[in-house]
Amino acid sequence: MNSNRHKGLALTILALSQLILALDYTIIFVALPSLAADLGFSANQLQWVISAFSLAFGGFLLIGGRLSDLLGRRRMFIIAMGIFGLGSLLGGIADSQLFLIIARGLQGIGGALLSPATLSLIMSNFEEGPERNRALGTWAAMGGVGMSIGLLLGGVLTSFIGWEATFFVNVPIAIFVIILAPITLVESKAASSKRHFDALGAISVTAGMILIVNYLIQAPVVGWLHPSAIIPGIIGAILLLLFVVIERRTKDPLIPFRLFRIRSLTGAAITAALFSASFGTLYYFLTLYTQEVLHYSAIQSGLSFLPLTISAFAGAKLINKMLATVGAAGTIASGMGLGVIGFMLLTQLSEHGSAWGIIPGTVIIGIGQAFIFTTMFIAASSGIDMKEQGVASAIVSTGQQIGGAIGLAVIMAIISASLGTNATLETMEPSDLTGAIHMAFIIDAVIALLGILVSFIALKQKNAAVMEAKSLHE
Repeated sequence: MNSNRHKGLALTILALSQLILALDYTIIFVALPSLAADLGFSANQLQWVISAFSLAFGGFLLIGGRLSDLLGRRRMFIIAMGIFGLGSLLGGIADSQLFLIIARGLQGIGGALLSPATLSLIMSNFEEGPERNRALGTWAAMGGVGMSIGLLLGGVLTSFIGWEATFFVNVPIAIFVIILAPITLVESKAASSKRHFDALGAISVTAGMILIVNYLIQAPVVGWLHPSAIIPGIIGAILLLLFVVIERRTKDPLIPFRLFRIRSLTGAAITAALFSASFGTLYYFLTLYTQEVLHYSAIQSGLSFLPLTISAFAGAKLINKMLATVGAAGTIASGMGLGVIGFMLLTQLSEHGSAWGIIPGTVIIGIGQAFIFTTMFIAASSGIDMKEQGVASAIVSTGQQIGGAIGLAVIMAIISASLGTNATLETMEPSDLTGAIHMAFIIDAVIALLGILVSFIALKQKNAAVMEAKSLHE
């Protein structure tokens, strides 16, 4: 463990990186109509503004984790933040559809390199136990803040300045972080004289992940068996199988498969997928409810998420006590259980309701979200050698990305099948849309119930982080 005399500033820098990644996830939704009008995007083309980021982010996560371990987490953090800031700047000055989509892809690559580097720096700059858990809690809470504020800030910036401002807002934050990172963060990397990047493995897994994520994004729109979706999906699956063969034969693999024998890491990755498939889809469906059913403005819609943000902050304060009392499995199971309650409360939303009806469910979900999101990364780091923290973080983040894509695709498929229509949710009548949203929250609750089961099967063990937290608490 490296000694860091600037832990307060270090945490601020790392939390800011999570803030802008989460902010960028939701801020763009509000800007889409204005952006489409200015650059001439059709409804089908417009999805690529979102998809370009998702494809790049999901595709480059694993190689980002490996590069962080080999080149140095702080160095990779600075490079990644620079790429993300550049993508944001280019997005703000984009004057064509292609230019903007390329900029979004660049933001995605920056985010994919940034996420595992950030998590690894938390592991290396903060002592294992309550100190690291508090740091992860703050980092996770900033993610919730970013997603909530993104909707509000996106509405304000788009309404009073223009959609370009939703990109430019990231640039000064990126510059600030890049300047302070060398001063506040202690460098760490794998102690190895070799820097083998397993190029074939990196190419196959990156291309395979991009094609698989593309299939999950495109299939609900064009059809699960449509050639334009399924052919690239099959190629992606073949590339991932090729990646497995390559990794088993290379002396220095991109992902050492022995890591998957560590139950806490495997359990954390599965938990991340289930979390993203349930809790992660909440923002999409609640935004539809507030804007398409209640006809709130973008600013009003963003404000309706603030109770969730506040409760997530409160939940983060309880992480150490929860870990000391019930362990990682119990903490995650509790979070999933709170999610089930919250989602079921949200099934009572009415087409004639108001933001007050959202508050009870979202407050409960916010606390559960904090319990799960923070603890799954604590569990993922347990038993992992420091030289492999980057790739371990990337594995969990990849589970999160894939889980979100699969979760939304499955929910949309079930809604379409049950309603017997291929109409988009945005074009439905308020009463039909409210029913579809209810169904989405029921599915989210079922997924969260599955998360409870997984947490006890895969994470029911006394890992070092929990034992230390318990001893210090007592």
